[in-house]
Parts: sequence; structure tokens; C-alpha cells
Amino acid sequence: MSVTFISAQDALARMAIPLGTPGGFSTIIDARSEGEYALDHLPHAVNWPSLNNEERIFVGTMYKQQGAFEAQKHGAAMVAANIARHIQREVLELPKNWQPLIYCWRGGKRSGSLSLVLGQIGFKVNLIEGGYKAFRAAMVEDIPKRVAPLQFKVISGPTGSGKTRLLYALAAEGAQVLDLEELASHRSSVLGHIPGQPQPSQKRFDTLVWQALRSFDPARPVFVESESRKVGNLSIPESLMLAMRDSPCFELQLSLDERVALLMEDYKFFVDDQDLFGRRLDALVAIRGKAVIEAWKEQIHAGHIDQVVRELLVLHYDPTYAASMVRNFTQGGQATPCIAKDRQPNSLRQLAKVLCETNAA
Repeated sequence: MSVTFISAQDALARMAIPLGTPGGFSTIIDARSEGEYALDHLPHAVNWPSLNNEERIFVGTMYKQQGAFEAQKHGAAMVAANIARHIQREVLELPKNWQPLIYCWRGGKRSGSLSLVLGQIGFKVNLIEGGYKAFRAAMVEDIPKRVAPLQFKVISGPTGSGKTRLLYALAAEGAQVLDLEELASHRSSVLGHIPGQPQPSQKRFDTLVWQALRSFDPARPVFVESESRKVGNLSIPESLMLAMRDSPCFELQLSLDERVALLMEDYKFFVDDQDLFGRRLDALVAIRGKAVIEAWKEQIHAGHIDQVVRELLVLHYDPTYAASMVRNFTQGGQATPCIAKDRQPNSLRQLAKVLCETNAA
């Protein structure tokens, strides 16, 4: 039998080596339930539940009602059956030099059982001591170390100026881009929730941010959008937030007419669902007052959505954003202007080329 316990820190270090290459792991296996896996998991991990969601609940209930011995007997039968299915489905065609990394919640029975069987087959198995819980602690501790050597370039600019579109253009030009809104599945404002697209858990967001950070070359700049501390319901890691706020800013400027048109395109779901737009505006009642919100709702249902968007920008978003930049970004006042002719891809592509050239390391 060949099962080796490794620390979470060692697992992090070896995960820098691509899967399937010498010195790295062949596969990363999460032995927890599919529900636990969905909340967060190690990058590139596959899910081989030792107990699925329903079985885990069943065993937990039996533990409380009948005691540990009865729960462990039934749990063992379920785990054995599940491991057999995983082997039948995934393992029979694998070569002897296949080396998986396996973990569960705390490195206990679920990952231990799978590791034991795979080790007895003859595979060299690595098992994370302390499981996912230890990995997450090590990963959170590692984030500031990943942030420290990076050179951030902050794309600032008022709402609707096309900051996200510029990030896409920069990525297309080969620049390093950290798109926090994409990772958070949110457009980072009161109206920023995307219908039908739930945000990940905070733990999942942290892992996605860490995964992105470790992919960057410190010798090259990383472009990131100016964000508040939270993107929707998710908090940006403190070390990353502080680094962003102390970095050079490049202010994207676009005419008000173009900004309105851009938002009508990017938030088309509000144009298509006027009731949804109206309900979202209720979040601003405490700030703008009920009379203003009701007036905006009337304009929406009268078909004047573009006018509501314009007033939202002028009355709410622009002053809020300007105050936030002055208060939070130390170099915001000295931001380099980046004037876009219009919102079209070619204009932003040209800006991206200039930014890449002027910020080349």
C-alpha cells in the first residue's frame, strides 16, 4: 500500500506544476459530497463523493438518533459501494504511475477510505493532512504572498464608461487581466446582479481569486478594474484590495450618450423586463427617496428607459463613484486619462494597445 500524507502547504506548492506533468499530481480528487464540492473545491479537482448529499444526511441523522456505531456500519456500506463505482467508472483504464491527490473535509474517513483502496491497488496516493479545511487556511495565508510582487494597473472611470469591455480588449491583446466581476458573477453595483446567474460562495470566490493570482507573471503588469470592497455579496481579499487602492489609475472616459447606450446594451435584461428593473430600483429608496424611485418607475413603463439610465448616472452613480475614488484610491486624483471615441470594440481595442505599449515592463 502506498498512501503518503502531505501538508496543505506542500500540496499548494506541488499544484504549481500542471496536472499530469512530472513532479505534479495526475488528478486531484474531492471525496466530499457534491454539495460541499459546489460550495468550493481545489482548482481542477474532480468530485468522487464517498457519500453523496442524501447519504451524508442519512448517516448524520442516524449518528444523532442511534449512535456512532450504527451510523458507521451503514456509512461504511455506502462508502464501499460508492468507491466501487468510482473505480469501475474512472480507474480501470489508468496506468500504474497515476498519482492522485485526495482530500475530504478534514482528511478523515471519507478521503482515507478512498485512499486506502487506491493505495492497495498499487497507486501512489497523496492525502492532504487536515483536508479541505487545512488547504483553505493555507490558501488564505498564501493570497497576500501572491499579491505582494504584482504590479497592478487600475482601470477607473464612471459607471458605463466601458471598464469591463476594456479589460476584455486588454486580455485580447495578451495583457494580464484580473476580472473580479467575472469571478464574482456580478457587475458590482446595486443593480449589478445578473438574472439567472447566482454568485459563488465566498470560499469559492477566494479560491478563484487565488487561482488567478498564482497564474500571473510578476514581471508584467496586471490590469484590474477599480472596485469597492465588495462585489455584490462577496468581499475582495484585504491584501488585494489594499494593493489595488495604492496602484496607478487609468481613467476611462466616454461621453454620457455613449455610456447610456452601452448600459442599455450590457443591461438588456432590464430593457426586456421592465418590472425587474423597477423592483431593482427599490434598493435605492433609502438613498434617493420614494418619490424619485416612483417617478423613475413611471418613466420605465412609459418606455423612457434611456432617460432613467441617464438620470441614474448623473444623479446617483457619478457622484457616488467620484467620491469613492477620492476616498479610497490614493492615486485616483492623478489618474492618466484614457479617452474612448465611442463604445465600439475597435475604439477600446486601440486604447488597449496603447495601454499595453505604455505599460510594458
